[in-house]
Amino acid sequence: MPDEYVIVLTTLPADADAVEFARTLVTERLAACIHVPAEMTSVYWWEGELSQDVERQVVIKTTRVRVGPLWERLRDLHQYDVPEFVVVPIIDGSDVYLRWISESTAEDRPT
Repeated sequence: MPDEYVIVLTTLPADADAVEFARTLVTERLAACIHVPAEMTSVYWWEGELSQDVERQVVIKTTRVRVGPLWERLRDLHQYDVPEFVVVPIIDGSDVYLRWISESTAEDRPT
């Protein structure tokens, strides 16, 4: 059965080392690729109050089978008590690109 592919979204505080965060997850084969875009402003409710912070939305490409280990590692690395962790299925894509995601996240592939 072919892999199921997903995009995982999380946010990091603006002062976090988002590139090092991404490098760690890719090096550990939990993600094939992570996009670290520019800072953005987030407005949200937290502990009963309206809050606003500067963050980065991090976009992670991986396989469904790597989501569990990715979640575990993300919680170890993340600064937030309640980190965003949203998994979005990829319903279609380039066969070559999706195969690359599989190869890049294979647990038995040497680092």
